Amino acid sequence: MKFKMKKCALMVALATSAALPSMSSQAAGTITFGEDKSISIGMGIRTQFTSVEDAAPNSSSRSKDFDVHDARIYINGSLNKYIKGTLNLFTSTVDGYGDDGSMEVLDAYLQFEFMDEFNIWVGQLLPPTDRSNLNGPFFLNAWDYPGIVSRYQNKFIGRDIGVTVWGKVLDKRLVYSVGAYEGNRGVSSTVRNSSQPNISPNRSDNLMFSGRLQYDFWDANNDPAYYTSSAYYGKDVLSVALVGMYQKDGVGTAGNSDDYLAYNIDALLEKKFAAGVLNLEGAAYKYDFSDAAVATDIAATAAVNASFNGSVPGKAYLGLVSWMFNDTVGWGKFQPYARYQKFDKDGNVGVDQKEYDLGLNYIIDGHNARISTVYTKTKTQGADDIDKFTVGLQLQF
Repeated sequence: MKFKMKKCALMVALATSAALPSMSSQAAGTITFGEDKSISIGMGIRTQFTSVEDAAPNSSSRSKDFDVHDARIYINGSLNKYIKGTLNLFTSTVDGYGDDGSMEVLDAYLQFEFMDEFNIWVGQLLPPTDRSNLNGPFFLNAWDYPGIVSRYQNKFIGRDIGVTVWGKVLDKRLVYSVGAYEGNRGVSSTVRNSSQPNISPNRSDNLMFSGRLQYDFWDANNDPAYYTSSAYYGKDVLSVALVGMYQKDGVGTAGNSDDYLAYNIDALLEKKFAAGVLNLEGAAYKYDFSDAAVATDIAATAAVNASFNGSVPGKAYLGLVSWMFNDTVGWGKFQPYARYQKFDKDGNVGVDQKEYDLGLNYIIDGHNARISTVYTKTKTQGADDIDKFTVGLQLQF
């Protein structure tokens, strides 16, 4: 395993120095040093074992891999009632996600929080996007992030650099968030970092704009700021949101560019019954831009012998259903779930994909402690199906 033990030791030392995590988790541990002055430090860890059919080095046996899927240090500071700051660090040993075990800055932003109705955050942070991205991996109802459908452009693990204005109005039922960000430079990062000339289509250095409007019909104000969750483990929640993202000359290459436009609607219903908790989640997406422009980006990526990792136009759909039993067994409660994802490409670039998940969560302490097992089948146009089995453990302190 590539994860470096000295970094584990650093995380434990920092976390135990203040005991519990920041506003990003359900718990809170704070060191105060004056009126409205404080620092909190904590950590979150997701570890997993995965086994994938025909993925061993001999191409015929199942792979067997242990990984630190996601490990984070949460640091929050408060200067006074209105000025605060967040610094979250991140590492992973999963290929394509962090994969080298090095510690990186995940979030780094200043918070000017004037009132419930109006706040400004500036720095590297989550722009307003779909519920899945605003959940982050720790607050999903499923184990894996729904990457088949959630494909908004970003710089690093859903984050971008810019400014977000957000607030909660109408008895905190209406949550708005809108902002301007650096955005994607329109060419795959591999090409931008190569020796090729600058072929970015965004010659005018246009910003990316993103906004989300969410209304909570039943219980309201369930999450901090404009963040979201996909499970509340016993509340009555009915939430619907609209999202849009736009950047002029955001896709393609110089001489063959198009504006990036993406939007979605997502909804969550959670209802508590005598026998358990029902959770229904759905989303629909549209990624609307020229496939011809994207094709030039794909060609530029192939020219430097790299894999294309940019956006492609298409439509996507997500559906999830789960049921958490009320009976406590041992330390927690069982929650079986099923999830379906589908992406249909528009035009001639990209591939169609489908993914099915059948999982079982063991909920010990909400999002702070759970064990998940899940079987996943991924169908990709022109490729063999992928069958994967995962066992994951998630803890936040």
